[in-house]
Amino acid sequence: MVASTSTIPLLIWSFFNQSQNALINHFNGPARSVEEMEEENTIVVNEESHTTTKLDVTLMKSYVVAVVSALSVTFGLSSYIQSHYIGEEATQLIHFISFPSAVIASSLNCYIVRQPEIDVGVPLLNEHMENVLPGETSSLAAKRGVLFTTSTRAVLQMPTYFIPPLLLETDLTPLKDYITVENPSLTVPITTFLLLISFGIGLPMTVALFPQMARIGTEDVEERYQNLGYDEFYYNKGL
Repeated sequence: MVASTSTIPLLIWSFFNQSQNALINHFNGPARSVEEMEEENTIVVNEESHTTTKLDVTLMKSYVVAVVSALSVTFGLSSYIQSHYIGEEATQLIHFISFPSAVIASSLNCYIVRQPEIDVGVPLLNEHMENVLPGETSSLAAKRGVLFTTSTRAVLQMPTYFIPPLLLETDLTPLKDYITVENPSLTVPITTFLLLISFGIGLPMTVALFPQMARIGTEDVEERYQNLGYDEFYYNKGL
């Protein structure tokens, strides 16, 4: 996506990017028991008497919304740039189109996949990681966890979509002339290397913004948790 300089490649790679993200978001939710997963996976029968599951519906909904949003933003921005700019200026601007499309699509993707956690809730734990009310869950803590995780998905796009184009398409470094003039065949290898470095730095930093075992104050959860003698609780927000 970062190396693409025209609309069609941008659309193709946006499609693959969001297809992968739907699975990543689903499998990085908070750990659940077998009983919880069986309840979430309750069978639903549609009008044609075919069977499907809530999990299938959620994944498909997330997938469709994320891909459509990514392709819409990508196509709209690309069309605007190509109609208002020409030559090298247009090429440089197109390199940055992937960022807003990825931010919007990845955030929507994450929120929709993880949204069922808000309905189910997450257990609240004490400082010893023990469930303070066995069998009970907090939807307010789950909502905060989903929103925090969605925020990290947006922030994560910054290093991966800004650093490589900034180094390759501006005069901040000699890489631009080195690739475009002397070694155009190295565009993909060098871009890939810079992406790996940017992602390797950005991923742990963004994940660390909100720890997996998060804290929440007593005043921010349901009333039934507020008179148990605790000042704060812990909960697993997922990654």
